[in-house]
Amino acid sequence: MDESVIRRTVRAAAGNPLALQELPTSMAAGYISKHPLVSEQIAVGPRLRRAFRARIERLSAPARTALLLIAADDRSDRNTMCQANLVLGLDSVAWDEALHSGLLTTRSDGRICLRHQLMGAVVYEEAPAADRQAVHRALASVLTGENADELRPWHLAAAVEAAGGPDEEVARLLEESADRSWARGGCATAGRALRRAAALSPSTDDAVRRLALGAKAAWQAGQADVARDMLARAERISSEVKVADLSEGLRGQIDFTHGHLEIACRRLTRDVERVADPGQAFRLGGMALWAAWAVGHGELQREALHRLERRLSQGDFPNAGLLPLLRAWWTEERDRGADDRDQMVALGGEDFNRLSGSSWLLMPPAPLGTAWGIEHVLGESLHREIDQLRHTDQVTALTQALAQTVTVDIAQGSWALAEANAIEGLRVAEEIGDDKSAAQYRTGLGWLAAARGDERTVADHAARTIELWVPRGLRVFSATAQWSLGMSELFAGRAEEAVGRLVRLTEDGHHAAHPTIALLAAPDTAEAALQAGQRATAEEQARLLRRWAERSNAPWAVSALHLVHALLESGAEAEKHFRLALDVPEAQSRPFAYARTRLLYGEWLRRARRRTDARAQLAEAAETFRRLDAAPLLARTRAEQELSGQQVRRDPGPDEDAATVLTAQEARVARLAAEGLTNREIGAQLLISPRTVGYHLANVFPKLGIVSRADLARVDFEDGLRLMG
Repeated sequence: MDESVIRRTVRAAAGNPLALQELPTSMAAGYISKHPLVSEQIAVGPRLRRAFRARIERLSAPARTALLLIAADDRSDRNTMCQANLVLGLDSVAWDEALHSGLLTTRSDGRICLRHQLMGAVVYEEAPAADRQAVHRALASVLTGENADELRPWHLAAAVEAAGGPDEEVARLLEESADRSWARGGCATAGRALRRAAALSPSTDDAVRRLALGAKAAWQAGQADVARDMLARAERISSEVKVADLSEGLRGQIDFTHGHLEIACRRLTRDVERVADPGQAFRLGGMALWAAWAVGHGELQREALHRLERRLSQGDFPNAGLLPLLRAWWTEERDRGADDRDQMVALGGEDFNRLSGSSWLLMPPAPLGTAWGIEHVLGESLHREIDQLRHTDQVTALTQALAQTVTVDIAQGSWALAEANAIEGLRVAEEIGDDKSAAQYRTGLGWLAAARGDERTVADHAARTIELWVPRGLRVFSATAQWSLGMSELFAGRAEEAVGRLVRLTEDGHHAAHPTIALLAAPDTAEAALQAGQRATAEEQARLLRRWAERSNAPWAVSALHLVHALLESGAEAEKHFRLALDVPEAQSRPFAYARTRLLYGEWLRRARRRTDARAQLAEAAETFRRLDAAPLLARTRAEQELSGQQVRRDPGPDEDAATVLTAQEARVARLAAEGLTNREIGAQLLISPRTVGYHLANVFPKLGIVSRADLARVDFEDGLRLMG
């Protein structure tokens, strides 16, 4: 069984052994409860249904009506239930019989409910349609309080459905309720309300519009299958073109996350000219460009950009000034000048905010943004949008945006944060079936594992990524997996194997060939090639870096170009390039790459018998590698330090200081708790439950030798988790 079905089964069974035995078969058959307020599948098997029915049939008709009232809505307070009793004409005798039947229980808040959720389903479904209609109308007529406007349309809708007819007034009330839920971030609730409103709509046009809107809401809540089903229903009673406009190109957006990206790109490019709203056309065009870039299809990328420019030239577009910015990072032109990146940084603070406010997908993908050297601007915008998304249930958007931060945080040296986000994001992405975001998280974790010397984890993530995405043509993922494998080989001292993998990134026709990833991996490829005695390959990487450095003026590319030249040269010329690589402004913003330059320079100085100078470079490199837990390069640096005559301070052994080692997630939880956040607030930020937060804190306290949350304020998280005075 699917894992989500297992969870749903166990939750619905609520401890009933017969239910556990029968539910899987019923759920596999796709049985869905008729109950209008139920938000997920409830399946009652034949033996369990017969057993429950036998107990219900022993009661009098008024007592069964009392049970039906509870089954129809066990969320209302006692006053509402009493008022509904009067409307239905139920007396105390009927309630006494129902209460003594053993089928009801009282919750901790004083409300009466059926003893078992599945019993409620049977009570409701076995009741005559006229009784269901009467109960729902009674509840709708007496509802008061803050939830009345939300519950009343559902009860009216259930009454109308029991009568078997459409009703525009009730459909309108449901749509208004959906609007309110959506505005509060309740996308799943909005989707259910709009689907019900569509079913009650007398007009086909209204039904199609509500289905399209409901599909958008369901999609934002991470319910891709529900969204697809609603789009299919809309297309059966209308045209594909009209549904594409009403849903704002939703099919292409779903394909972008769950389908084949080349197909998604073609669909999105086509819908750029179908949707009426130019702002949405811009967003779809941005997604199409993403998809074309991800599959490494230059022709598709040019076509998407051409369609987008043509669409936006047809009328006034409120953000037309953003088009040059979009064109700047997507174009492949070589003669645009070296100031594009500076313009992006200058515009980024203002325009990235505007882009993220409408859709983070309009910003460049994280690998492309890091290639341009604008990761700091990109990261700030992404984290701002994520903070807003955490206050809603837009699971899909949150998962996708969070995936982008992993690459950005890795580049900026925030590895613990990147790892924690990747672990939690991967769990959520797998739960909602977002394969593409899951692959982004896996490639990030694979890259970190390579830098930390965990070859098994690298191989596992790479194998899963290649298996899933090579058949679907998504080269950016298979290229990143190949890069991680090559890094892992390089850091393990197997240079020939490393260069054999890394050159595939520029090999035409190979499933791992991708220009952006090849560019980011160029320093690794050059180092591996020189260690393997393949100078021509290293020189080709230098040419690749030179073209990009001149095109983008990105500090990392300029620094990397000097580093590769330093490795290719000898004597004074080599040292000149090492110094130039270290002196590039902003080069230190990428700590790992900067430390590698120091390590390679230190090795060169030590071989040149300049041991004192070597020690200075190696000490700085070792400190960065220690902080990042980059074990292979830390070991290599320490070996060089010893060869240079320096006594190296080793980390404490496992018996000396193991208790103070926190996992990445424990460290994140501890930091947030130290800032004064509650368990619920921490859980909302990390996408985990408050109970899980408490579990992590229970592990943190003994490891740090503290006994309370207040003590966390004394922990120096930046310097070995030491307690300050």
